[in-house]
Amino acid sequence: MKRITIAVVTALLAAVLAGAQTKGSAKKEDGPQPPMVDPGGPEKAPSDAVVLFSGKDLSGWMMADGQPAEWTLQDGALVCRTGAGDLYSREKFRSAQIHLEFNVPSMPDQSGQARGNSGVMFHERGNEIQILDSFQNPTYADGVCGALYGVSPPQVNAYRRPGEWQTYDIVYHAPHCGTGGQVQTPGSLTLLRNGVLVQDHVADTPRSGCVEEGPLILQDHNGFGGKRVPPTMTMKAPVTPLRFRNIWLRRLPD
Repeated sequence: MKRITIAVVTALLAAVLAGAQTKGSAKKEDGPQPPMVDPGGPEKAPSDAVVLFSGKDLSGWMMADGQPAEWTLQDGALVCRTGAGDLYSREKFRSAQIHLEFNVPSMPDQSGQARGNSGVMFHERGNEIQILDSFQNPTYADGVCGALYGVSPPQVNAYRRPGEWQTYDIVYHAPHCGTGGQVQTPGSLTLLRNGVLVQDHVADTPRSGCVEEGPLILQDHNGFGGKRVPPTMTMKAPVTPLRFRNIWLRRLPD
């Protein structure tokens, strides 16, 4: 029997590997490619996004009863008018990647939950991502800015000073609903605040049952936009209203 030399074995192995690489490359090239998406930029949404607010008008928003939006438009921003009520997007969705920017007023006369309190909610029964002035303003951990309110504190407090624009980038997977709005499988929430991960795939169970799809909701709490101030609070100086801008979403598959 002839001996198979190391050189022959090495050559055979190289040929087999080369063939495998060629087949693998061909398979990858022949397979379906991901669709092209223009990622946009600081003031431009991705090309496959649904723009909910571009700074031009309030046509994409309404009040809870379906009436036209009673918030206001100022310098390209959506301005909370305290006392008007929560604002609902006319667009409904299920799971989505969501981007929005917000600017919380400086309220040095107040503390804790009284400083620029607002929030972002999903569908009509979902939990709230807290918006608050959390710069040198201690309060309970699951109530600070970036918390899934009453459920999960943020990992870190990546907050800018009040009066500066801040960002939320959210990946929301809606819960699956059973008969009568019962939750079969909880949803999940991932949140980046100002580019920093603060909620990492946190389980999200709606507060009172679930719906198949719903709007994005901006909360009117006490952002103090306008003249209606709760009687239990006294403001020593005028306050710039809470504002939002550059709001868009990309629908995600379940």
